[in-house]
Amino acid sequence: MADVHPEHAQLQADRIYLGWQYVLLHPDPGPPPKRPSPIDEPAPAAETEAVDAELLRREKLQEDMLNRPVRVFRTFMLFLTLLFIGLAIAGYLDWRFALIGLVAAGGVAAICSYALVQGDRAVRYRVHEQRARDERQREERDKELFRAQEEHAQRYREWQEVKDRHDRQLSWYAVAVPDEIDRIDVAGGTLPGWSALITLLGATRLYSGGHLTVLDLSEGAIAKDLIELARRGGDEPLVWVLPVDLPRLDLGATLKPEAFADVLAHVVSVSEEHRTTRDLSFDNAILERVLEVLGENATINQVTAALRALAQVGDPRDDLRFGLITAAQLERIGTLFGRGVSDRVVIERAWALESQLRKLETLGTQAVRLPPARLRVVSMDRQAGVFGNRVLGTYVATALTHILRQSAASDRPWYHTIIVAGADKLRGDVLDRLMDACETSRTGLVLTYRSLTPAVRERLGRGHAAVAFMRLGNAEDARVASEHVGTEHRLELAQLTETISAATPGLDGGYTSTISQVEEGTEERGESRTDDLAEDITESTEWGRSATKIGEKERVLQRSREFLVEPHQLQQLPTTSVIVTDATAEGRRVRLADANPAILTFPKTTLGELEDVREAVLAVEPNGHGPADDEPPPNLGPPPPRLDWRKDR
Repeated sequence: MADVHPEHAQLQADRIYLGWQYVLLHPDPGPPPKRPSPIDEPAPAAETEAVDAELLRREKLQEDMLNRPVRVFRTFMLFLTLLFIGLAIAGYLDWRFALIGLVAAGGVAAICSYALVQGDRAVRYRVHEQRARDERQREERDKELFRAQEEHAQRYREWQEVKDRHDRQLSWYAVAVPDEIDRIDVAGGTLPGWSALITLLGATRLYSGGHLTVLDLSEGAIAKDLIELARRGGDEPLVWVLPVDLPRLDLGATLKPEAFADVLAHVVSVSEEHRTTRDLSFDNAILERVLEVLGENATINQVTAALRALAQVGDPRDDLRFGLITAAQLERIGTLFGRGVSDRVVIERAWALESQLRKLETLGTQAVRLPPARLRVVSMDRQAGVFGNRVLGTYVATALTHILRQSAASDRPWYHTIIVAGADKLRGDVLDRLMDACETSRTGLVLTYRSLTPAVRERLGRGHAAVAFMRLGNAEDARVASEHVGTEHRLELAQLTETISAATPGLDGGYTSTISQVEEGTEERGESRTDDLAEDITESTEWGRSATKIGEKERVLQRSREFLVEPHQLQQLPTTSVIVTDATAEGRRVRLADANPAILTFPKTTLGELEDVREAVLAVEPNGHGPADDEPPPNLGPPPPRLDWRKDR
């Protein structure tokens, strides 16, 4: 098990990173335990003496009240004693009787006096006992307080350990899928959300030593940050902006006539959603025969000239004058399909083919030799027509498919990755062929769909693919997504994700073509300055430039909330949230990730996955406690080798 801490965990080439999952393995222990305090503070000596004096006074007062009849009776007995003595001296009473009265009255008075003395002793005894009892209670309270303070100290030490583990723990774990899967389908999402996901996914593939091709059909310049990140890493990406760069695009120029005819037939079908395989084969047959006449290395403008001649559109002498076709070729084209009932059908299809393919007439007419690049971006200009962009996108996707079909399978899965943003703009059969070609050549494929059309639903997750769901604005799409994931899953969403998503600006500007710069020789080649992905994200992307502000919020926003995968929740997902589902040997996994690439710059983010980190934590803390201070940490093995951004350039 490799060390999972941020300073050690590195990118793994056999993992496709889709974001980070917010999980706290150690919950917040809350406030520290309250320190026990004595009920009564120890009284000073002067106060103690005053209390004793007051107690003695109260006891004496009570005793005096109880002994008042005794004192009165003793006084009366003393009076009788004196009376007997006086009467005996005066001679009124015989001394014998006086002596008897004297003894009786004096004895009773003596008994009363003894009782009063005993009462005073009892008062002093009770005061003494009360003092002793108070002292014992004071000592007992001190013992209780000492025990409570010892228990508090122990609880505080335990709380401090839990608090330290909570403060030191990682909070963002990588969400990745193995490169054993063939494809990743991303359903839903906004342009900023796609930008974050593609920047993260593309950057980690490039920094793992791979190659990347982005076909951006979204017209939203979602790969701008990825391009800047590649430049920061020392590579100079190639960017085609179509249709402006169509003359410099040589994609498909080396295809054989049969493959070229197939590509063009699929391009024509982009405007005819309900076409059958029979219609497609008919167009393919026409194009194959035309290319057979034109010979090897026929260009698009030559094909359109031949189709005009076949459809009897315009004056063929103009095409002869410009050298697009020869007189011999024109004669052969006129006899390709003979004369008969099918002539009208051929003319109509040839006319339709020419009207579609003329948008590609400038393809490859000014092709230049391009330097090698590990990142290639083909995008559609948002100022161009919608239909024209669909034609261009279909051509690029179909040409890529044929190139992949002709290439050998890669030794390393996902070494070359293709991202198609806005794949729902392509026909279903075009997507099927691209999926099959990527699977056989072991090329990684990422398809993003803005909406879940019936064609997309049929293909979502088909085969060995992982599915990711982002914000789904349409209620029906959200319902389909919740049924696919399963409404019983409870996911945890970080407050940071919601806060940053609410403040995320839209995408500004568009792509800048690099092909014209290469042709003019004005492009400056960048040098690799660093192989640190986190630093490059900070320096070169909009997400990274806000990392400092985001990091400050991360230290404050440590809260999260749970939600069930329900349609209304999927419609309210934050911009960068992505629900990743993939199949494993243990069953299907469902995880909620944040695709914001700036999270990689956080100090509590790791490139290790949650399952691996949890296993490592259990290995280090079998009883829920970390190792002692004098105990060396367990050996988690050496970190994986660092994958250099400049590798395989």
